[in-house]
Amino acid sequence: MSTSTRTPETKTPDKPDSGSKQKKQSASATASSGRSSKTGDATNDRAWIVKAAKQPMVLESVDLGPLGAEDVEVAVENCGLCHSDVSMLNNEWGMSQYPAILGHEVTGRVNAVGPNAKGLKVGQRVGVGWNSGSCMHCHQCMSGSHHLCPQVQPTIVGHRGGFATHIRSHWAWAIPLPEKLNFADAGPLLCGGITVFAPLTMYARPTDRVGIIGIGGLGHMAVKFAAAYGCDVTAFTSSESKFDEARGFGANHVVSSKDSAALKKLGGSFDLLISTVNAKLDWDAMIGTLAPNGRLHVVGAVVEPIPVAAFSLILQQRSVSGSPSGSPTAIETMLDFASRHNVSPQTEHFPMRNINEAFARLESGKARYRIVLDADF
Repeated sequence: MSTSTRTPETKTPDKPDSGSKQKKQSASATASSGRSSKTGDATNDRAWIVKAAKQPMVLESVDLGPLGAEDVEVAVENCGLCHSDVSMLNNEWGMSQYPAILGHEVTGRVNAVGPNAKGLKVGQRVGVGWNSGSCMHCHQCMSGSHHLCPQVQPTIVGHRGGFATHIRSHWAWAIPLPEKLNFADAGPLLCGGITVFAPLTMYARPTDRVGIIGIGGLGHMAVKFAAAYGCDVTAFTSSESKFDEARGFGANHVVSSKDSAALKKLGGSFDLLISTVNAKLDWDAMIGTLAPNGRLHVVGAVVEPIPVAAFSLILQQRSVSGSPSGSPTAIETMLDFASRHNVSPQTEHFPMRNINEAFARLESGKARYRIVLDADF
């Protein structure tokens, strides 16, 4: 079951933008043909823009320009707020480009379709995640690993993201949403969800013992997916207040990541550990909990290097690895799995006009566990 809360609306909402007569006529015409060429409307296209690092976002009109031949435009309904958005806002990774429109966990309806786009129709509900394009001809793209393309286009780096009325994407990266999903809460699956689901499908079997390090925005979804996958799941958290919640997400066991004695008792236990944290840990102790042929897989963006003792890997034939989000096919598979097994993030909802307050809540560490912004333009 999805658990979501909505914050009280303390400000008078703007009137929803119903769009111009021309836009209505265009939507009507394309509903039957399934194809539309479109030019951005600087009057009706608006977005929350960050002008410089660590600055509050401001609402402004934007001109999206002509729609690319292979692109689709999506009218944003909801957009998840990911910790990566905070990192990009503050330029923590040194790759931010300003002015920026952030937001990369988008759900909404296709608003326009380029003449060479395939498989999508106006009015169809889709999601756009961390990436919104790739070259479609390199070895990685042709072998199904589009997310590893040398020219992959992150949605919020040199591209307009989803904290806006509309977002554009290559058709292959606009993923159709299964009808059984709760669309308003589905956004976080498109980034955080696929990030933790991918290593499970790559490295785990339903009979495996899997440990999830960190029960936060990523970790709570990892526990849900691993439990639905059939694994024996152990949740590691530094916060005892999350013990019961972790069990509620499906963990069979919960251990304090600060308890060195408990970690020692688990020596040689796990087939797979997925680390979702961005903080320093006792990495030697964590690697020591791996069984022979076990793997520590890192998806949390730890800025500091992770020290690894070579003999700890060599003698037990262990591995350390990492991965980004996932390909369009992997995302589609994850959404289908989530739909069939009723896996959904636990969310808090804010109207998008309260975007700066939502960022502050996420940065404070108070979010339980993902924040979703509801478009209210």
